[in-house]
Amino acid sequence: MKVLICDPISPEGIEFFKQQSALEVVVLEQRPTEEDLISMAQDVAAYVVRSETKITAKVMEHSPQLKVVGRAGVGVDNVDVEAATRRGVVVMNTPGGNTISTAELTFAMLMALARKIPQAHMSMAQGQWNRKSYQGTELFGKTLGILGLGRIGSEVAKRARAFGMAVLAFDPYLSPSRAKAMEVEVASLDEIYSQSDFITVHMPMTDETRSMVNKAAFSKMKKGVRILNCARGGIVHEADLVEAIQQGVVAGAAMDVYESEPLAADHPFRSMPEIVTTPHLGASTREAQTNVGIEIADSITAYLTTGAVQNAVNMPSLDAKTYEKVKPYLTLGQKLGRLVSQ
Repeated sequence: MKVLICDPISPEGIEFFKQQSALEVVVLEQRPTEEDLISMAQDVAAYVVRSETKITAKVMEHSPQLKVVGRAGVGVDNVDVEAATRRGVVVMNTPGGNTISTAELTFAMLMALARKIPQAHMSMAQGQWNRKSYQGTELFGKTLGILGLGRIGSEVAKRARAFGMAVLAFDPYLSPSRAKAMEVEVASLDEIYSQSDFITVHMPMTDETRSMVNKAAFSKMKKGVRILNCARGGIVHEADLVEAIQQGVVAGAAMDVYESEPLAADHPFRSMPEIVTTPHLGASTREAQTNVGIEIADSITAYLTTGAVQNAVNMPSLDAKTYEKVKPYLTLGQKLGRLVSQ
């Protein structure tokens, strides 16, 4: 069974794949286009991607042996999950591999934003010594609003509490008991907007979350709020954010992800001193890259060799024993899916 690794993953992840005698592992040296993938698709059982390569419905149509698409990371917006589901193809991600790295980046951005560290550094690099221009604000006693209290949001909340911040959280799946255990207050979006000194986004990109932090949301926020997005580009409406900063509603922002990547050279974010930017570094640590590489290799190998399903975004998790019981139905579903999608 051929595994096509389309984007760079850790050497440890590649080695994990290569140790599996049942798998033929092909590592691409450069990011493939849709046409490139189609030309190689005939005998591919698994695609491995990060955030760059797109696995489209057309690619899947030309992949008759395809069983699984693995995303070495969290967001799967570069994979047509709906098309995969129709064809009986499992889509997996690695939700735990970059949790700590992204949470730590978020908090580093939070502190940089509060104390204007990047701006002060740039002034020093230019030979200046101007203390008055870079007066910041303490985190202690401030309110942090977290949109999405999943793995990463929860880790950010822990760090915020350690710094003496009050934490409000919006998450449809957050139970009162879990919120209490984490010393977090469950809040509505409007409550977070009106009460928070800092707001950080940790939600997936969906039709519901796309551009959810927009002009209407900014109009409800406390004056001087600071916005962070280390989740998915497009959840914060960029043009509306620029306008909110220019109007003095938002005091600053820290952005690691963008509506279109790489960020255009002439994008307003690059020239606004109120905005701290980084080039999508959430998972860019040695530990995170090792973790997600091994995790996706393990999940794909388990599925291809035993049928066990781990971290699937379009079907429930199954151990190997349960898989054997339902295998006839899954096989039938795959065949029906391919038939319907023709």
